[in-house]
Order: sequence, then structure tokens, then C-alpha cells
Amino acid sequence: MDVLAGLLDGPRARGAFLLRAVLDPPWSMRVADRAPLTLVSVVRGTAWAIPDGGAPHRLGPGDIAIMRGPDPYVFADDPATAPTILVHPDGHTSTLDGTELCESMELGVRTWGDRPDAETMLLVGTYRMGGEISRRLLGMLPAMLVLPHHSWDSPLIALLEEEIAKDRPGQEVVLDRLLDLLLIAALRAWFAGPEAAAPGWYVAQGDPVVGRALRLLHDDPARPWTVAELAAESGASRAALSRRFSELVGEPPMGYLTGWRLALAADLLREPDSTLEAVARRVGYGSAFALSAAFKRVRGVSPQEYRMGAA
Repeated sequence: MDVLAGLLDGPRARGAFLLRAVLDPPWSMRVADRAPLTLVSVVRGTAWAIPDGGAPHRLGPGDIAIMRGPDPYVFADDPATAPTILVHPDGHTSTLDGTELCESMELGVRTWGDRPDAETMLLVGTYRMGGEISRRLLGMLPAMLVLPHHSWDSPLIALLEEEIAKDRPGQEVVLDRLLDLLLIAALRAWFAGPEAAAPGWYVAQGDPVVGRALRLLHDDPARPWTVAELAAESGASRAALSRRFSELVGEPPMGYLTGWRLALAADLLREPDSTLEAVARRVGYGSAFALSAAFKRVRGVSPQEYRMGAA
């Protein structure tokens, strides 16, 4: 598994919020739902994505915007249009003075807005819980990124548009998986583009020695690696690997491995049936005590405290 594949293996939507919004200008909504990640695609018309304190981005048909929470942002027909709709943390909508809008603007299955054939149509997919997206992935993303339609080619937007308003058995699972696939495809295209500030590990994947070492660590994080063993399997001396790895990735091999193991552990701890002992074995710690000590040293809380906070 390459490093990007390991990073993108995290998205797991569970009952994600999916909506087809159909709006006529002028319209503007302030989104303050504190969701960890939201993806919006324009199907027809235009929209402006405006992060708090950031520059507005114009989106046309086929463009995608990905917003990393929890900071609020605005979507509008024009940057000059003042918000009249507020999206709350529990997903319901109201006017700025508190008048409920959910029922009055409901237009059918997962469809909301002014009228079905309104000038603008947006597809919205929101991950509700932090555990559905790995913190390591979220930490790599800007508060808002925009992917123009001409920078990638994918049938997933059309497929999501076709499926989002259907009401069939198992439809929620179908939509969850489509959202995951669309997010992964969009992020893969973004990471490969010039606008992404590629992290060191991404650049390092192309290095014949460090790239091999990264793949080994991601393929088998539970193995009791040493720098000497990693160097031998990467075709380099211990000193050469340590120097090259630190130069390209920004931290030594064992430091990177610790971060990767604890990121995996954090995601596994959100699974309700996982035990601390089982998580420790899966990520390369000999005991629950050893994992707890490392987790608290790096993250500042114990695994139990982390799990309670996530719940």
C-alpha cells in the first residue's frame, strides 16, 4: 500500500447527510454545522464558496469544493449577497432570526430549496462524525479547497446526482459509499495538482529508497521495525536511510512510524467493539500499557479519554 492509499483508506461515511439543494438567486447560507468535512458539487448554475476570513471561490458546473470543519463558511449566489439561511450543527436550517426552514423548503426525498427546477443545483455530502475521517487526513487539508471540473474526469458526480433523490432499500449505504468514492477521487486529483502544498511524505514516495521505506511501514505497521531492518529492506545503509528520510519527510523513520501507528490507533479506538489490547497488537505495541503510554505522551490524553471524547 502506498502512503496516499493508506491516508485515503480512512473515509467511512455512516449515515452521512446528503442533500440536493435547488435555489434561485439571490440566495446565501451560512454553514455553522461544525461538521469535520463537507463536499459540495455544482450541478447547474454557479455558486460562491466563502470561508470565514478567506477569499471567495467561484464554482461552476462540475466543480467541487471541500470544506474542513469546524469553522463556518458561506455559500451564496454572489459574494455580495448577505446570508439569510443558517445551517445549524444538527443539520436543520433556519433564518437568521430563528424561523425554521426545513419543512417549508422541503421538496421531496433529499431535495430542499425553492423549486425543483431552480437556477442553481448543488449536491451536498457531509460527514457528521470526526471518526469517519482520519485526523491525519484532515490535518493535511486546507480549510477549503476547490477542484475545477477540468482538472479531473470522474463519472461519480453524475452517479451521485442520479442516486441522491432515490428512496430504495439500502439507499443510505449506497449513498455513503458514493460519497466516500467521490471524496477519495477528488482528493487524489487535488494531491496530484500544483495547487496542493504537498507534504514531505507525498514527495518522498517518488524516491527509490525512502518511497520503499514508506510503503514497508504502511504495509506492516505492527512489525517491530528497527532502522537497520528498514534500511536493509530498502536497499540502503542505516545512515543513508536515516539522513534521506529525515530530509524528505521531515522526521526520522521511527518518529514517522510512531505517528502512523498512533493515527491508526486513534481511528481503531472509535470502533465500538475494539479493545485496547486488540488495538495495541494491530498497530505494533506489545501491550495495552505500552500503547497507552505512547498515546498519552504524543496526544496528551489516554486512549480511554480519547475514546470518551470521540463518543
